[in-house]
Amino acid sequence: MRRVAVIAGGMCKWGVRKASLRDMIAEAGKECFDDCAGLTPKDVDGLLFSSAFAEKNQFQTHGAPLAAELLGIKPTNLIGKVELLCGSGTAAIHLAYTHIACGCSDVVMVIGADKLYLPDKRETYWNIQAACDRDFDCIHGLGVPPPLFAMIAKKHMKQYGTTEEQMAMVAVKSHRNASKNKFAHLQNIVTMDEVMQSKRIVPPLKLYDCCPVTDGAAAVVLACEERAKEFYKNPVYILGIGQASTHKNSANMPSFTTWEHIKIAVPKAYERAGVKPEDIDVAEVHDCFTISEIIEYEDLGFCEKGEGGKFIERGLADFGGKVVVNPSGGLLSCGHPFGAQGERQAGELFYQLRGDAVNQVEGAKIALQHTMSGFCSDSSITIYGRES
Repeated sequence: MRRVAVIAGGMCKWGVRKASLRDMIAEAGKECFDDCAGLTPKDVDGLLFSSAFAEKNQFQTHGAPLAAELLGIKPTNLIGKVELLCGSGTAAIHLAYTHIACGCSDVVMVIGADKLYLPDKRETYWNIQAACDRDFDCIHGLGVPPPLFAMIAKKHMKQYGTTEEQMAMVAVKSHRNASKNKFAHLQNIVTMDEVMQSKRIVPPLKLYDCCPVTDGAAAVVLACEERAKEFYKNPVYILGIGQASTHKNSANMPSFTTWEHIKIAVPKAYERAGVKPEDIDVAEVHDCFTISEIIEYEDLGFCEKGEGGKFIERGLADFGGKVVVNPSGGLLSCGHPFGAQGERQAGELFYQLRGDAVNQVEGAKIALQHTMSGFCSDSSITIYGRES
């Protein structure tokens, strides 16, 4: 097994874009190449494209060759598309990692893109229902976005005493961090009062408890250690990965407040990386809703079960705390173009460990990435480090 490093990261501006899917792929790809001096399309021998809605929203299938052509890449060892809804990008990173580690490729670009804003907004919301079990959950009106996470929030509040104020603290932190991120969809600072008084979407979730629907693309480039050292003396390595899925149908969800797929995947990643939860300096986690981030504090091992609300309240998920979570602004403020989320998170953590992130975590050496998909059905974990 060869060691694998990240050597470049880039994204386009996320938000409500007039740009097409191909425009955003080109923008993110260029940003990624510009991020690594000396890296050219000729250096890349593989490309994986991740997207959840390209076929539905853009009527564009066979997206990997499109992305390669737009970016001037001629893959000789790897080409393909990966779809795992919100986890598409991270799953693609894992596949690129293993392809390089086993010696089948040397340099692979992983690029994700989705365009969710359409002239008729109802079309995207209708298409998102495909994320549920079409023959059971969807026909009963049970969708993945706010209704599911409202149920989760109510259950967590009842079991552990989590409060709406604690969830609001996640939103305040997210918006503050994103205010400095020029690529984020939402860059406005919000107060506790503004969050608490914002429009109720599905109680107890309010407007600022929910991530926005977003257009966007992001990319990272992975390389074997030998090639990575052509660009960096001290590369940022992928130290360990983990992945698990527990169900698809809502009736088979093991628990609404403990996500078993994280509990299965994260120990594997920690063991493979040779680290423990307390070693993580910075994390990008799947905060599609504020309650999601709170549960992830617990199931990733940053705090005890049921203590997630107190963890954010005590400032332990912020700068100066135990682990800095979502310094980019996360999904809550950067936005959530499903297929590009993994690459955006990976790029942020690459910058953090390289030492030049916008909201830099001082002395960061170990980073964790978590993405989740569907009806809270699966999780993908990646751990990065400055030391191999």
